[in-house]
Amino acid sequence: MAIIGNTYAQYQNSKVLTASPAELTLMLYEGIIKFTNIAIVAIQEKDYQKANTNIIKAERIVDHLNGTLNHKYPVAQDFENIYKCIMQALIQGNVKKDSAELERALEYSRMIRDTWKEIMKQTEKES
Repeated sequence: MAIIGNTYAQYQNSKVLTASPAELTLMLYEGIIKFTNIAIVAIQEKDYQKANTNIIKAERIVDHLNGTLNHKYPVAQDFENIYKCIMQALIQGNVKKDSAELERALEYSRMIRDTWKEIMKQTEKES
């Protein structure tokens, strides 16, 4: 079993190393969604430590994305506003151990991920 796990880790590492910046951004959005989903299940199971750990992982990704915004483009402010909404929902979800707040974070995260996928498609068509 360790061999399979190691092979998967190598595959994931290779995927990250060969991804374009746009694909890496998409992976980060997927990470927010993944960790938020894990936190929701953990709250339902009353495993608050696991919920906290995964919410913090999602928050770190949002912080990273927000920190990489290039404000010379007007659209950066739109992304920053969405990141603020996601972060606020994650924080409230963590403080209150409230799945509804985390669902709100998921809604925003899925919206921005889907928008990013569309941007990637349009860029690919134009290339």
